[in-house]
Amino acid sequence: MRKLLTLSLVIVAVTLFSGQTKQESQKEFVMDKVEKSDQEWETCLTPEEYQILRENGTELAFTGEYYKHKEKGTYVCAGCGNDLFSSDTKYDSGSGWPAFFDALDKTKVNTKSDISYGMVRTEITCAKCDSHLGHVFKDGPKPTGLRYCVNSVALDFSPKK
Repeated sequence: MRKLLTLSLVIVAVTLFSGQTKQESQKEFVMDKVEKSDQEWETCLTPEEYQILRENGTELAFTGEYYKHKEKGTYVCAGCGNDLFSSDTKYDSGSGWPAFFDALDKTKVNTKSDISYGMVRTEITCAKCDSHLGHVFKDGPKPTGLRYCVNSVALDFSPKK
């Protein structure tokens, strides 16, 4: 009976210790959130950026600065500078907006259901500042099969050095 009690205590201790270690390692991946009031966002964004990033707007197709952009580097959130997409995953989807088949890291972009305008889509937002970026569709190329369709206005670009 004593061996069974000892074994049970060891199992409980290992389980508790493992849970704490897992929590601590998850904390390493939590990024600092950027939280601003609407008024603060209005002062640091252009009217067009505010309309797209904060009011879920969309720029006209085939008009964005990064639609045909070919330079190597990293596309970052125009709201907070969070690294989002690599030029290595950018491709011409023919949609009229910059398209990427993968995010730099799954923790950089959040997704949520969007049923606006009578359509069912998946919205993508910046994980750091919750700015609207665009939408992701399941009609992209290999290896992911995804098409992150992003408004150019939602992006800034950092050239590869």
